[in-house]
Amino acid sequence: MNAHHEPGKPSAHQLADYHPPPDAGLNLLYADAHLLAVDKPSGLLSVPGRGERMADCLISRVQLRHPEALVVHRLDMDTSGIVLMGRGADAQRRLSQLFMGRQVGKRYEALVHGVLPQDAGEIDLPLITDWPRRPRQKVDPQLGKPSLTRFQVIERFDRTTRVALEPVTGRSHQLRVHLMALGHPIVGDDLYGPDGDRAVAGRLMLHACHISLPHPDTGAALSVSCPSPF
Repeated sequence: MNAHHEPGKPSAHQLADYHPPPDAGLNLLYADAHLLAVDKPSGLLSVPGRGERMADCLISRVQLRHPEALVVHRLDMDTSGIVLMGRGADAQRRLSQLFMGRQVGKRYEALVHGVLPQDAGEIDLPLITDWPRRPRQKVDPQLGKPSLTRFQVIERFDRTTRVALEPVTGRSHQLRVHLMALGHPIVGDDLYGPDGDRAVAGRLMLHACHISLPHPDTGAALSVSCPSPF
């Protein structure tokens, strides 16, 4: 199975307490003969975890309605927003090639702690798995893989800032670690934010809101948007 993983895996304690949101039907954002674009709710795995109690996930729900759907990329369990799926193996392969060739543009929105002083910028910090504390990632100038995030302020509030994020690379937990390193962790992030932040916020305030790519069959420009729910 070809699957590009972004931004990362849920933590062990999250999986131990996995309570996916109820299946209220699919929010299908786009569909044609080759692909589907679905809005994944926060708290739902993209693909099955280990064991029967973690079988409920986005791909299983989609395949109930569209049995031919196949995974191309993933979102972290706590991230909501757009997930693309290929309709059949050929479409999956073509979409996977577009992801691997960095021909897919992705934009996220996040609510972060604190007031960002600069209107826009880049976070260029190499990342690597923090092995003793997996699934956490960390900045490592010597051993980390090159990782680049572009950001732009959308709106400033008293204690938080809404930002648009473009992950130029697609490292695990990239957006979450980069914003933490900037001093502005994402609201509701129980791995990289303040203790107890998730309980207060109710969810991780990170949403995949826009994706653009050449159509895997025609090559025509295709873009899909999904407004942030927070």
